[in-house]
Amino acid sequence: MSKHRVSHWATTLSALVVLISAGCGGNQQQKQKQKAVRIDGSSTVAPITMAAAEMYHEKQPRVQVTVGISGSGGGFKKFLEGRADLRTDINDASRPIKPSELELAKKLAVEFVELPIAYDGIAVVVHPSNDFCASLTTEELRRIWEPGSQVNNWKDVRPGFPDLPLKLYAPGTDSGTFDYFVEAITGKEKSCRSDFTPSEDDNVLVQGVAGDHGSLGYFGFSYYESNQDKLKLLAIDNGNGQPVTPSLKTIADGTYAPLSRPLFMYVNVEAGKRPEVRAFMEYIFTNAKSIVEHPRVNYVALSDALYTAIWKRFESGTTGTLFNDPANKNKSLAELYGTGE
Repeated sequence: MSKHRVSHWATTLSALVVLISAGCGGNQQQKQKQKAVRIDGSSTVAPITMAAAEMYHEKQPRVQVTVGISGSGGGFKKFLEGRADLRTDINDASRPIKPSELELAKKLAVEFVELPIAYDGIAVVVHPSNDFCASLTTEELRRIWEPGSQVNNWKDVRPGFPDLPLKLYAPGTDSGTFDYFVEAITGKEKSCRSDFTPSEDDNVLVQGVAGDHGSLGYFGFSYYESNQDKLKLLAIDNGNGQPVTPSLKTIADGTYAPLSRPLFMYVNVEAGKRPEVRAFMEYIFTNAKSIVEHPRVNYVALSDALYTAIWKRFESGTTGTLFNDPANKNKSLAELYGTGE
């Protein structure tokens, strides 16, 4: 397995792009518009869409699929661009669309279909030389990450921890991983201290934690798996006194709480009417498990019943989000999509 999952496909930090050969001849600009699928958004979801683009190229080499990385929030900005001709077709997101983004979509008359594609967990990691900390509680994480936190040394985290400066690494504020972690741990959106080293590229965070003996950081579990030789993974105690280590099993069954989450693809309805976009999305959902569980992706796939139920929303043109209603906050995907699992 590649140690740098995203960079297997490309190396550009700000916009990793997978280019699949475009058709030729005729009006080139119009042909590119007709034969291109434009994706942007979460660095966590990008390995899924990059793998899908690579695999799809074997079936449809004349279609151009681009996958950019600007974080979930940055991706929604492009998905909801004021000029319709500049909007992306699909946004990868590691958290649900926000109320403010929903309002903008309504203002711009942008309709979308929301498609959960996989499960992921957020890994909390330290430098491998850290031999004193095997787990943290969600309360300890809250004290570390809350706004105005004065926890700047490991000895401030828990009695018995050594006198060692604490250096924090985390996704940037445009990241859906940042949004999800902060709300899950501090209880409030964007409620986080600002004195940490941020990056929208999880590989940069891996390098930061791996190079700092006093480090603590978090990012998608798959990035830990790709770099576990240079990181130490912590178990998380959600308050019940039973720390749980993230794994494919604990993420899938929900016991790694509260840092497990679904990952999403948002498809512009008008874009989804174009044959190349629809065909690409149909390919993804027809082959979802093999893509999501691909050795270079290695996320947790949904059940066959869930993939079928979710794809029906695309086929029927069912728009909007199921995740903005407070009544749905603690419901599983099976409950939301009525699969009876």
